[in-house]
Amino acid sequence: MMFFTFLRDNARWLAGGFLLTLFSSFGQTFFISLSAGQIRAEYGLSHGGFGTLYMVATLASALTLPKFGQIVDRYSARTVALIIMPLLAAAALLMAVSSHIVVLAVSIYMLRLFGQGMMTHNAFTAMARWFSAQRGRAVSVVTLGHNVGEAVFPLLFVLVAGLVGWRGSWVVAALALALVALPAVGALIAVERAPRANDPVARKVDAPDWTRGQVIRDPMFYLLLMGVMAPGFIGTTIFFHQVYLVELRGWSIEIFAVSFTFMAAMTVTFALVSGQLIDRFSAVAILPGFLVPLGAACLVLGSFDGQWSAFAFMGLLGISYGFSSTLFGALWPEVYGLKHLGSIRALTVAIMVFATAMGPGLTGFLIDRGVSYPAQIVAMGLYCFVTSFLMTYVAARVRVRALKAAGLSATPRA
Repeated sequence: MMFFTFLRDNARWLAGGFLLTLFSSFGQTFFISLSAGQIRAEYGLSHGGFGTLYMVATLASALTLPKFGQIVDRYSARTVALIIMPLLAAAALLMAVSSHIVVLAVSIYMLRLFGQGMMTHNAFTAMARWFSAQRGRAVSVVTLGHNVGEAVFPLLFVLVAGLVGWRGSWVVAALALALVALPAVGALIAVERAPRANDPVARKVDAPDWTRGQVIRDPMFYLLLMGVMAPGFIGTTIFFHQVYLVELRGWSIEIFAVSFTFMAAMTVTFALVSGQLIDRFSAVAILPGFLVPLGAACLVLGSFDGQWSAFAFMGLLGISYGFSSTLFGALWPEVYGLKHLGSIRALTVAIMVFATAMGPGLTGFLIDRGVSYPAQIVAMGLYCFVTSFLMTYVAARVRVRALKAAGLSATPRA
């Protein structure tokens, strides 16, 4: 009952954040890769060639994001949305009309920067600032936009492309952004959420405010990134080469598309579960376990040929995605505070975008040179298990540091 009361009392802000993450789908790899086959055919690109182009465009967006992303510290969430959403729509139109490889690269760069990068960055930064004791719940609700997008947009793209072609599908995406998403988000978050007298008291206190320069010099930051980057790197890599994987296994592309819906259902369920756990315990407390389902997912997908393994993979991936999507929205305030959250999140998002850029290019390069793709997937799974042990150490160190900053002893007193 308390959760539904929370939804009712904060409906407009949660809905605005949800729409931001939902329509970020047009800049996410799973959506762009739906056109991969047609793009490679029209431009005469190999798997490695298109993967390299995609990697370069995404890396360029990652390099831009730390500077551009600081605008969320200077302007309201609504103002930022009114800037980035028309630019994302323009990127979708550019994809639709591209006829030269340079234009294709620019369109992918813009889709990644304004879609995957800024839309998500704006939504999560706003939730972190607007909510404290219920930050986990807020992030878990807003991140459902990603999950709904993954469940709905691949099927819609296939249907629309069947009617108007793949380029026409990108025109429809641009119109949806300009005519539906932009006015709706602008109206919903026109007023910033302010703390209320009936807000619950937070069980944990955010860390003292770090500057971005201090964060860059913090060794724990880089250890955290080894875990934080894994879901984006692995998920993006597998989704980018999904057509190749389906051909390699001899699966039905239509059935594989349906498995996205199963993944989305699992992600939704465990995003909500993790939101409750974060509000009760903390984001740091769940760090050690969030990669375990992802590791198991990769081992299943890389080791078994039956199409059932696609559903097993998607289910386990959904569990890990559910935990990680909520975790990443709530973790950074606990570790580095709120004052410079926008610039810090912009840096972390840029690094995650960098990871998603490296995955398709590196894997495509290895595929072109005869390295088994299933073996690569198994290696990703093993990385997840090793990193889970590392996150246990990191969580303990961060917890001790927080106690010292609060002037408390890290060990029980007699």
